[in-house]
Amino acid sequence: MNKDTILKLGLKIRVERQKQKISQEKLAELANLNRNFIGMIERGETNVTVKNLENIANALSLPIGELFNFTI
Repeated sequence: MNKDTILKLGLKIRVERQKQKISQEKLAELANLNRNFIGMIERGETNVTVKNLENIANALSLPIGELFNFTI
């Protein structure tokens, strides 16, 4: 993924998490990921695997494709 996509994806995850009033710590727990890693994803500092995206989407009760709907 290019940097712009990584940034948009991170922002989308943050917006969806905040809409559901879930902390980064809670999202990390639900997605079986590290809280620091969630922060890095949301800030666009790291690329993320499809498996981890799937875990995040499931934790947010969203279809994985919705994470790529960058219209916020």
